[in-house]
Amino acid sequence: MSGHSKWAQIKHKKAHTDAKKGRVFTHIVKEISVAARLGGGDPNGNPRLRLAIEKAKEVNMPQDNVKRAIMKGTGELPGTSYEEFTYEGYGPGGVAVLIEVLTDNKNRTVPEIRHLMSKHGGNLGEAGCVAWMFQKKGYILVDKSRVSEETLMTVALDAGAEDMKNDPKEDNFEIITAPEDLSKVKGAVEGASIPVSLAETTMLPKSYVPLDEKAAEQMMRLMEVLEENEDVQNVYANFDIPDEVMTKAGK
Repeated sequence: MSGHSKWAQIKHKKAHTDAKKGRVFTHIVKEISVAARLGGGDPNGNPRLRLAIEKAKEVNMPQDNVKRAIMKGTGELPGTSYEEFTYEGYGPGGVAVLIEVLTDNKNRTVPEIRHLMSKHGGNLGEAGCVAWMFQKKGYILVDKSRVSEETLMTVALDAGAEDMKNDPKEDNFEIITAPEDLSKVKGAVEGASIPVSLAETTMLPKSYVPLDEKAAEQMMRLMEVLEENEDVQNVYANFDIPDEVMTKAGK
């Protein structure tokens, strides 16, 4: 899981920097609105909305922005209606790529994504071409310096986590849950006074494609330009990239 873990941490760090540019705010506002539209405006009964609000807090989004996004989603305020789509394709070296989109104009978004993919060594594929290579899971990162492996494993597994991983090369423990158990496990970990670095619903690859340095750099650039698109919410890929290239991407 090294490729996924490193990219998840890079994205998390960048979110705090990019928030100043407003890009992350835009993504989170969309997610809050759609979550509220689909599951109601009460975060206590809407896990997706609750996670989106937690992301908003992490990047210090003003509470008024959160409230307005919820009200637009529930129809209490007028707002743009977004549709959810997932596009699939391949990146450099045959890497499988899943792209989750929230857009108010599919006719604008699809050509933009197709152009970005082809420009950076990838291509869009047919629906279902790579989705089978991923599993939807809850994903939690905990800094190894904050807790022992034994203590964290006991707390996480007792709360219903499916697995916990300890890659010696990484600075964080990885906790894997069923999507519906993410909030419960996260709450249990935090309830044990263990800080959580990252908690999200994600698509975990079932296997990874190793890339050489040239293809890895091209793949990192593709990930970055896709995630910079205003309609793209998440990008998942099953790459395995050399540590030095991943480190450069995180700068």
